[in-house]
Amino acid sequence: QVQLVESGGGLVQAGGSLRLSCVVSGGTFNTYSMDWFRQAPGKERERLAAISWRGNSAYYLDSVKGRFTISRDNANNTVYLQMNSLKPEDTATYYCASRWGAAITYDYWGQGTQVTVFS
Repeated sequence: QVQLVESGGGLVQAGGSLRLSCVVSGGTFNTYSMDWFRQAPGKERERLAAISWRGNSAYYLDSVKGRFTISRDNANNTVYLQMNSLKPEDTATYYCASRWGAAITYDYWGQGTQVTVFS
C-alpha cells in the first residue's frame, strides 16, 4: 500500500516562506514522478509543479515560477516544495501526487496540508 503524507503547511505572513514535504511509503519512490497541486475553496485544483523520477526535469505553473521550487530526495522518499514570497492568493490546501515514470495519470494522492497566507 503506497501512502503519501504531506507536512509543513501553516499560517504565514505575506512575503514569508514555507517548505512542504511529502513522504512516500510503500512503493519504489525513485520510479515515480511527483507533482504538487493546490485547491482553494470554490476554485479548481491547480497543478503547481512537477519533478521527473530522475529529478532532472521540472515543471512550474507560471504563477509560481521564480517563487516555488520543487525538489526530491530519493534516499529519503521525499519530495519538497519550497515556497517563497508567499501571497494571500497562495492560500489553499496543497497536495502531492505520484505517477509512475512519465505517465500522465496519477496513482496516489496525499491527504493535503493547509497553507494560509495573511496580509
